[in-house]
Amino acid sequence: MAVTIAVLSQKGGTGKTTLTRSLAEGLSLAGLKTLAVDSDPQGNLSEYFAVPADAFPTLGEVLTGEETAMDAALQAGVLPANLGLAEAELILAGKPDRELTLRNALREPKRNFDVILIDCPPTLGLLTVNALVASDRAILSSEAEHFSKQGAEQAMQVIGLARENLNPSLELLGVLLNIVDMRTKHAKSTLESLREEFGDTVFETVIGRSIAYPESARAGQSIFEFDRRRALDYANLTVEVLERLGLEESLTQARKVAKGLQSKPRRKTPRPPSGPTEPDVVAPVGSNPGDPPAARSNGSPGPEETEWAWVETAPDS
Repeated sequence: MAVTIAVLSQKGGTGKTTLTRSLAEGLSLAGLKTLAVDSDPQGNLSEYFAVPADAFPTLGEVLTGEETAMDAALQAGVLPANLGLAEAELILAGKPDRELTLRNALREPKRNFDVILIDCPPTLGLLTVNALVASDRAILSSEAEHFSKQGAEQAMQVIGLARENLNPSLELLGVLLNIVDMRTKHAKSTLESLREEFGDTVFETVIGRSIAYPESARAGQSIFEFDRRRALDYANLTVEVLERLGLEESLTQARKVAKGLQSKPRRKTPRPPSGPTEPDVVAPVGSNPGDPPAARSNGSPGPEETEWAWVETAPDS
């Protein structure tokens, strides 16, 4: 039976969708059969999986009972969504037990996958409530901004309400500081504030800010495929998630993936073509600038014979 995790935030721009996509890939690399569910009518997660905007069926058809979740989930590891999901939400509003619709729809996928990640819309509405009712755990994405703590507190209240009234088994898996530059005092202060408020629920891993993430989304590739240097943060997060879930068998593989990304990448500079070369020349000491250069006789490399070698490059900050 799959562990179902809702990924949520009470505001947009916190990297929630990138978190869902990247964690799904990290869990897959750890050997887990993973399904991502796009429950946001904007369909950003679906686009991240390179699913066409006119894909059919989608979560909208699943929630209205026209299609099954397994039929819709046959598209590249994601149960996709588009603007039709907004219409489906309106239809659900008039139905009894509407908060249980997604949980009921995911019964078959829960038997066929190991982990299900649900990307929630950045608003407290029926779709978010459905996601929380269908989930066993929740991850809260927070950014290093002035209102991040307030947003995290509001999201915690939503999780508490869902647990109290609809899903007693729902637990917070963790709070993640996302899209952050830890070189700034503000980011460090935000992290300290979150840890004071939420204690050990805050993940040790933080996700650094990088242009590689929106570029990977545009390319329809996970960060593990698009830029392995930037994937280390998510590899470490995958390890933490598996530790908190107690999935020991997959944890070993996840650690191997993270270890493989820890070494600095090496860039190989081009080497000069092989074959005979012209004699190296150098101007003798004390010669005039206009004098012709003389041949170098000491056998040492001249300015045209610079050594070529591996150059260590540090990861992006």
